Amino acid sequence: MTTFDDRERAFEAKYAMDQDTLFKIIARRNRLFGQWAADKMGLTAEETEAYAKAVVQADFEEAGDGDVIRKVLGDLTSAGIDIDEGEVRTALEEKTVEARRQFIEAQP
Repeated sequence: MTTFDDRERAFEAKYAMDQDTLFKIIARRNRLFGQWAADKMGLTAEETEAYAKAVVQADFEEAGDGDVIRKVLGDLTSAGIDIDEGEVRTALEEKTVEARRQFIEAQP
Protein backbone atom coordinates (compact mmCIF):
# COMPACT_ATOMS: atom_id res chain seq x y z
CA MET A 1 0.00 0.00 0.00
CA THR A 2 1.14 3.47 -0.78
CA THR A 3 0.34 6.70 0.90
CA PHE A 4 -1.62 7.65 -2.20
CA ASP A 5 -3.83 4.56 -1.84
CA ASP A 6 -4.45 5.35 1.81
CA ARG A 7 -5.35 8.94 0.99
CA GLU A 8 -7.67 7.81 -1.80
CA ARG A 9 -9.51 5.42 0.54
CA ALA A 10 -9.78 8.13 3.19
CA PHE A 11 -11.19 10.57 0.64
CA GLU A 12 -13.74 8.00 -0.56
CA ALA A 13 -14.78 7.24 3.03
CA LYS A 14 -15.20 10.95 3.80
CA TYR A 15 -17.23 11.46 0.63
CA ALA A 16 -19.52 8.55 1.52
CA MET A 17 -19.99 9.89 5.05
CA ASP A 18 -20.72 13.40 3.74
CA GLN A 19 -23.32 12.03 1.32
CA ASP A 20 -24.95 10.01 4.11
CA THR A 21 -25.06 13.10 6.34
CA LEU A 22 -26.59 15.18 3.55
CA PHE A 23 -29.24 12.51 2.91
CA LYS A 24 -30.19 12.47 6.60
CA ILE A 25 -30.41 16.26 6.79
CA ILE A 26 -32.58 16.46 3.66
CA ALA A 27 -34.91 13.72 4.93
CA ARG A 28 -35.23 15.56 8.27
CA ARG A 29 -35.83 18.83 6.43
CA ASN A 30 -38.56 17.27 4.32
CA ARG A 31 -40.25 15.85 7.43
CA LEU A 32 -40.15 19.28 9.12
CA PHE A 33 -41.43 20.88 5.92
CA GLY A 34 -44.29 18.39 5.77
CA GLN A 35 -45.17 19.14 9.39
CA TRP A 36 -45.14 22.86 8.62
CA ALA A 37 -47.51 22.37 5.67
CA ALA A 38 -49.75 20.03 7.67
CA ASP A 39 -50.03 22.68 10.36
CA LYS A 40 -51.07 25.23 7.74
CA MET A 41 -53.75 22.80 6.50
CA GLY A 42 -55.00 22.12 10.03
CA LEU A 43 -54.35 18.36 9.93
CA THR A 44 -54.65 16.16 13.01
CA ALA A 45 -51.55 14.68 14.67
CA GLU A 46 -52.03 11.35 12.85
CA GLU A 47 -52.65 13.08 9.53
CA THR A 48 -49.60 15.28 10.11
CA GLU A 49 -47.37 12.26 10.64
CA ALA A 50 -48.68 10.58 7.48
CA TYR A 51 -48.34 13.79 5.47
CA ALA A 52 -44.77 14.38 6.66
CA LYS A 53 -43.88 10.84 5.51
CA ALA A 54 -45.54 11.53 2.15
CA VAL A 55 -43.41 14.65 1.70
CA VAL A 56 -40.25 12.66 2.45
CA GLN A 57 -41.33 10.06 -0.13
CA ALA A 58 -42.08 12.76 -2.71
CA ASP A 59 -38.41 13.74 -2.71
CA PHE A 60 -37.53 10.42 -4.37
CA GLU A 61 -39.45 11.28 -7.56
CA GLU A 62 -36.68 13.39 -9.13
CA ALA A 63 -33.42 15.08 -8.28
CA GLY A 64 -33.59 18.45 -6.57
CA ASP A 65 -36.29 20.10 -4.50
CA GLY A 66 -38.81 20.69 -7.29
CA ASP A 67 -40.83 17.57 -6.55
CA VAL A 68 -41.20 18.44 -2.86
CA ILE A 69 -42.10 22.06 -3.60
CA ARG A 70 -44.70 21.04 -6.20
CA LYS A 71 -46.30 18.54 -3.83
CA VAL A 72 -46.55 20.90 -0.87
CA LEU A 73 -47.61 23.90 -2.95
CA GLY A 74 -50.26 21.82 -4.73
CA ASP A 75 -51.57 20.36 -1.48
CA LEU A 76 -51.70 23.76 0.23
CA THR A 77 -53.48 25.30 -2.76
CA SER A 78 -55.94 22.38 -2.90
CA ALA A 79 -56.66 22.89 0.80
CA GLY A 80 -57.62 26.51 0.08
CA ILE A 81 -54.49 28.04 1.63
CA ASP A 82 -53.55 31.34 -0.02
CA ILE A 83 -49.81 30.88 -0.54
CA ASP A 84 -47.36 31.32 -3.39
CA GLU A 85 -44.26 29.45 -4.46
CA GLY A 86 -41.97 32.07 -2.92
CA GLU A 87 -43.45 31.53 0.52
CA VAL A 88 -43.13 27.76 0.13
CA ARG A 89 -39.49 28.06 -0.95
CA THR A 90 -38.78 30.35 2.01
CA ALA A 91 -40.31 27.81 4.40
CA LEU A 92 -38.22 25.05 2.80
CA GLU A 93 -35.04 27.10 3.31
CA GLU A 94 -35.98 27.74 6.94
CA LYS A 95 -36.57 24.03 7.50
CA THR A 96 -33.19 23.29 5.93
CA VAL A 97 -31.49 25.49 8.52
CA GLU A 98 -33.54 23.91 11.30
CA ALA A 99 -32.74 20.37 10.11
CA ARG A 100 -29.01 21.12 10.00
CA ARG A 101 -29.15 22.59 13.49
CA GLN A 102 -31.05 19.58 14.83
CA PHE A 103 -28.64 17.17 13.16
CA ILE A 104 -25.59 18.94 14.62
CA GLU A 105 -27.14 19.09 18.09
CA ALA A 106 -27.92 15.36 17.96
CA GLN A 107 -24.27 14.46 17.31
CA PRO A 108 -22.29 13.22 20.34
